[in-house]
Amino acid sequence: MPVTLEFFFDFMSPYTYLASTQIDALAVRNGAHVRWRPVHLPGVFKAAGTQAPIETPAKAIHNIKDLGDWSKHYGIPPLIFPEGWPGTLTAANRVALALEAQGKTASFARKLFARLWTTGDNGNSPALLAEMLSAEGVDAAAVLAEAATEPVKQRLRDNTEELVKRGGYGLPTIFVGEEMFVGNDRLMFVEAAVKRLNAAGA
Repeated sequence: MPVTLEFFFDFMSPYTYLASTQIDALAVRNGAHVRWRPVHLPGVFKAAGTQAPIETPAKAIHNIKDLGDWSKHYGIPPLIFPEGWPGTLTAANRVALALEAQGKTASFARKLFARLWTTGDNGNSPALLAEMLSAEGVDAAAVLAEAATEPVKQRLRDNTEELVKRGGYGLPTIFVGEEMFVGNDRLMFVEAAVKRLNAAGA
């Protein structure tokens, strides 16, 4: 059975966007599977007693350079912060969750991450979300309606609470089995963990 990587994300996280450009290729190289799991990042910060880097001025200034360095390293366009950032992108996260039953979460999330962080578009815009959903070949109106229901809202809260209970405190958080890795800069260790599990199961 392929190793599953649990990839916890929130569209508002720039470092999670960076990781999103690499995680699927990492999985393919190692015969693994990625399970994309949306959470509410502010809820993670609050429950874990941490805060966003932008809330520390010196760190916020450094992060701008760091994000640029990582973009160059990955060979992707420079990041453009989405309209309204650092406001939450809860609507987008709920839509990603609502797509799970159709097996479209990963594809939608990958494309929406790229759209938001290379154009600066507003990820809570119903028009943009409808456009992206239509591109996935699903009923956009139906998915948007489902995303606004209490069951989907609760599932997003449940994912967030689960991450915190498992030790999560920021994003991206990736689990390989029960081993947790936090940060885009930990992908090399994620890959090593996958290789270890593959070797153990050989």
